[in-house]
Amino acid sequence: MTISVPQTPPGVVVVGSINMDLVVRSTRLPAPGETLIGDSLSEIPGGKGANQAVGAARLGADVSLIGRLGDDGFGDTLRRALGVEGIQLDGVELTRECCSGVAIIGVEDSGQNCITVVPGANGRLTPDDVQRQALAIAQADVLLLQLEVPIQTVLAAIELAKTNDVLTILDPAPAIRDYPPELLSVDVVCPNESEAALLTGIEITTTESALRAAEKLQQLGARQVVITLGDKGAVFRDASGNSGHLEPFSVTTVDTTAAGDAFAAALGIRLAEGGSLQDAGRFACAAGAVAASRKGAQPGMPSRADVNALVRVARTFSGPGEPFYS
Repeated sequence: MTISVPQTPPGVVVVGSINMDLVVRSTRLPAPGETLIGDSLSEIPGGKGANQAVGAARLGADVSLIGRLGDDGFGDTLRRALGVEGIQLDGVELTRECCSGVAIIGVEDSGQNCITVVPGANGRLTPDDVQRQALAIAQADVLLLQLEVPIQTVLAAIELAKTNDVLTILDPAPAIRDYPPELLSVDVVCPNESEAALLTGIEITTTESALRAAEKLQQLGARQVVITLGDKGAVFRDASGNSGHLEPFSVTTVDTTAAGDAFAAALGIRLAEGGSLQDAGRFACAAGAVAASRKGAQPGMPSRADVNALVRVARTFSGPGEPFYS
C-alpha cells in the first residue's frame, strides 16, 4: 500500500544551531581522567538545527534555516555544505569576531557517543534574528526547534509560529531542568528518554514509565508527545489521549549522533503531509534507524527512498500491505 503525500513539498523552517562536528572514533569512550589513543578524526558538518534542516531537505521538504555562523573557516565550509542540500540560507547571519559552533564528539565502536558543544555564534542568535524571518515562519507548514540556541530565541520563534497557526515541534535537546513553562507549549515535543526524565522527574525504565512521562509532558503544556527509546523504539501520546508503543527497526548501529535529528525532521514532515501522530512516529523511527546505521551527522541523513527501503526489509507495519511513503 502506498500512502499518498501532497504534490507540493511541505515548507519547513528550522531555528537552531549550526556546528562543525570534530568526530574522534575509538574502540571505547574514555573514563574520567583517562587518555585513549583514537582511531580517526573527521570534520563533519553538524549542529542539531542544521542536521534537522538537512534531514528535512533529503526527505523532500522545502527548507529554510535560521541561525548564525562565525567569521572563521568553519563558517564558510558549513554555509557551502548547507547550500549544496538546497536549503534556503537567507536567515543564516554572520557573527563578526566569533567562532562558529563546534561539537567535539567521541564515538566508540558500539556506536554510542559523548558530545561537548562550544556554542560560538549559535549563542548569539537573538529574537530579533527570528523576527527578521517572520514571513518565512508565517508561510511554513512546520517549525522545528531545539535547545542549542538561547531559550529566549526559541520562545520568540514559538510565539511567531503559534500566531500564524504553524505546527511547532520541539526537540528539547540538550535538556534543561529549569525551563520557562511556555517552552513546552508546542504542538509536539519529542525528547529522548533521558531528556523526558529530566523534564518530568519520571525515571524511564519501561514502556509504561515512558507513557507516564508522555502524559506528564502534556500536563506541562505539550499538545502531543513522542518519546524516543533508542533500540526499544518510541512511545506516543496524541491530543486525544491515544497512546502506544512504536516498535523499533532493527539495524546495525554505527553512530547515534544525529538519529534524534533525523527522527524530528521526519516526524515534522509526515505530520505536515497529514499523517497521524502514530503514522508520523513510525516514519520517524525508520528515519532515525537509518541515520543510526551510518557514520556522521549530516552525511547519515536518509532520503525517503532510504526510509522505504528499511520499511520493506523490516516489515514492521501491520495490516494489509506495507504503508510506504513515496
